[in-house]
Amino acid sequence: MTPFEPASGLRNAHLQTLLPRFIRRNPLFTPIEQRLETPDGDFLDLAWTAPIDSYPADRPVLVLFHGLEGSFRSPYANGLLHAASQQGWLGVMMHFRGCSGEINRLARGYHSGETTDATFFLNWLRKQLPDNPFWAVGVSLGGNMLVNYLAEHQSQSEVQAAQVISPPLSLSSCSERIQQGFSRVYQQYLLNSMKKNLSKKIAVLPEAMPLEAGQVEHIRTLWQFDELVTAPLHGFKDADDYYRRCSGISKLQRITTPLRIIHAADDPFMTEAVIPTEPLPDNIDYHLSDNGGHVGFVTGSWRNPELWLEKTVPEWFLKKAGS
Repeated sequence: MTPFEPASGLRNAHLQTLLPRFIRRNPLFTPIEQRLETPDGDFLDLAWTAPIDSYPADRPVLVLFHGLEGSFRSPYANGLLHAASQQGWLGVMMHFRGCSGEINRLARGYHSGETTDATFFLNWLRKQLPDNPFWAVGVSLGGNMLVNYLAEHQSQSEVQAAQVISPPLSLSSCSERIQQGFSRVYQQYLLNSMKKNLSKKIAVLPEAMPLEAGQVEHIRTLWQFDELVTAPLHGFKDADDYYRRCSGISKLQRITTPLRIIHAADDPFMTEAVIPTEPLPDNIDYHLSDNGGHVGFVTGSWRNPELWLEKTVPEWFLKKAGS
């Protein structure tokens, strides 16, 4: 495995975090889109790298779960799917509810421990592709969600191997961290998107939402959003209850699937609380780089920057498949 080495002059955590958006302003390919109706009357939008028809049964399928307010247009998302297609694999990303560009039909949305949609999607996918190995990647929030899924399903999981990138395994500490220093810029960016989507949903489903339209503008932090919106919409007592019950750090010992965790020590979204302190089971590979920022990991050089994740993620899966 090739270790991560930041590009010369690009060790700064914020440069690492922000550069992918400037390196890749447009998606690498146009996906095949599909809408999957859910049992509760809502929908999940999928983005495929290629048609599912006639895909060989012995080839793996890369399943991707994106981060908070992410979508196929997120640089890491289309980049990892493209990297999978370059290997000859079929790739598919499940947009969380409300993240594909269209507000979902129901009041509920998604969160860092919400595994029912992923479970439904993976079970549906297994019916379409009964014999293919499924390799899953979860990024940031999607990574913590995937940890929850693997811990819940263990040997009944539809996933044969998984990797999680920059997962906020301690939600409370990450919520506090993003309120400090320059990280508040990231918080504001995410909040702007979340509040915009929340306002749209309130306009369509005013009676079902926990807030009125005029209250949205007063939300100043991700913690407040989770306290006032995420928690009541999804059955939690409050934000602290949500963070406690859905943080993946305490669930790693229950996972039996081969899993790789990728963190950067300088991640501006996180603290040392996301780093496991107890010995991990043999099926978990833990990769902690000194640098890399949040879902950044830009290597190469100023003139020719490269996104290391798009190389190392396929390498690890291939290694696991051969072992």
